[in-house]
Amino acid sequence: MKRVLFGLFAFLTISASNIFAQQAAQSPASTATGKIGNATITINYGSPSVKGRAIWGELVPYGKVWRTGANKATTFETDADITVEGQPLKKGKYALFTLPEKNEWTIIFNKTTDQWGAFNYKQDDDVLRVKVKPSAVNELTEALKFEVTKGGVTMKWEKLALSFGVK
Repeated sequence: MKRVLFGLFAFLTISASNIFAQQAAQSPASTATGKIGNATITINYGSPSVKGRAIWGELVPYGKVWRTGANKATTFETDADITVEGQPLKKGKYALFTLPEKNEWTIIFNKTTDQWGAFNYKQDDDVLRVKVKPSAVNELTEALKFEVTKGGVTMKWEKLALSFGVK
């Protein structure tokens, strides 16, 4: 009986590892980094691709907290105190979640950085929330990407861009 249970446990562990490895390969780990003022901003995220799928309101549902990428929760790190959309954010590393809505999104900086997706997300761990409006763009961005520029951060995916000011 112990052998059967051990064998079943080993099989499930290997199967779960293979599933996570396949997901990571389909949505490779990516990094965006740049300087804004005195701060170096680094964003680590899994970069999923559109692959002909309906994204907004479908794959990424409206009204539900999203990890803002794939696989592990996206992280946002700053080595200096900054402001995001005029609100203060202390230097440190945060999980970067979003709450998408059709016309306005909430950008969420959460203190629990090491988590898979948003499955264990807790609003009580939020450090900062700001609201921004998404923009429709004509050009398709197949794989999700972040850009750090002098004025802030932009996420692009499918035919949507989401920017937030950082100083």
